[in-house]
Amino acid sequence: MEQLLAGRSVALVHEWFSALGGSENVFLDIAEIIPHAQRFVLWKEDEVGDEHALRESWLARTPIRRSKSLALPLMPTAWRTLSSESFDVVLSSSHAFAHTVKLGSSEHTRYLSYVHSPARYVWSPELDMRGANPLLSLPRKALQKVDTRLSRHVHSYAANSREVRKRIQRYWRRDAYVINPPVDVDYFRAAPLEQTLQPRDYLLAAGRWVSYKNFDLAIAIAAAAGVPIVVAGSGPEEQNLRRAAETSGAQVRFEERPSRERLRELYWGARALVFPAHEDFGIMPVEAQACGTPVLGLRRGGLLETVEPEVTGFLVDSLDARDYAPFVRRLADLDRTVISKHAGTFSRQAFQAAIARWVTAEV
Repeated sequence: MEQLLAGRSVALVHEWFSALGGSENVFLDIAEIIPHAQRFVLWKEDEVGDEHALRESWLARTPIRRSKSLALPLMPTAWRTLSSESFDVVLSSSHAFAHTVKLGSSEHTRYLSYVHSPARYVWSPELDMRGANPLLSLPRKALQKVDTRLSRHVHSYAANSREVRKRIQRYWRRDAYVINPPVDVDYFRAAPLEQTLQPRDYLLAAGRWVSYKNFDLAIAIAAAAGVPIVVAGSGPEEQNLRRAAETSGAQVRFEERPSRERLRELYWGARALVFPAHEDFGIMPVEAQACGTPVLGLRRGGLLETVEPEVTGFLVDSLDARDYAPFVRRLADLDRTVISKHAGTFSRQAFQAAIARWVTAEV
């Protein structure tokens, strides 16, 4: 693909930069087609090296960089004091306040923002327990006002899903293009070595072990269906999930922090990825489908865009494990070749082409 915005000065902006996750991969894929852009973040986590050439804010030099909750009220200020340099184009990758960034003093700068979601703990506490505490009601309303007021200069938004576009319309009263995030479907389509494959005799639940992802429900679904389940990942809910596994009656195996290769093996060996969470988009369900593995998930959020019901998986509008169990028996009826082909819609190449069309139209 031809280098985007050649001859223009460009700044790419992302929130904090941690060990590579979905939003970080989006940022790096955008950077790949705008390689001359300068890259700004609030801070990078300790395990992130210098290979990404990231410029950090003053927050990186303070102790609160280790606590996102303490840093949250200071983020809007940090994005307004990041740099005095002016750029022709500033493109942010935002899931908190990065879309409020303003660099330099030029009135001619074009501001574009790719939004993973308006901050869930600020705008959608019902979807994210980090913001659900009643004591946070007043601070949350204050942050909502700041978030809206400091983003009026954004010329154009892109959302990672139709779900997020609706939130942008509801909360910020702005419209947005929809550009689904990139998934490395080529990597996950490639079968692991044959001797590492396991029979498709278990369900898989994978991701960060946090409450809103409903891993406890995934375990209950396996128990209701009478099928073993592998729970892969890590996170603060580990002890709760281990207790849930002990009392569930299901055969549960935990795999902590699987490597990318190991995750691919788990996808290929699974009967289905169980994903009963309300996600903004959800990259893991696409990775699973690239492996030919169907998805059994919640009929809400991003799964409405990534799973074709009765073809690449089954979606259930319920949080009752018993309502999922009948679909486990129907998983073998799905065509795994068709499932894998469907995942190609969300490739990195498709994402970069869509980003190029958006930027070209708006700059």
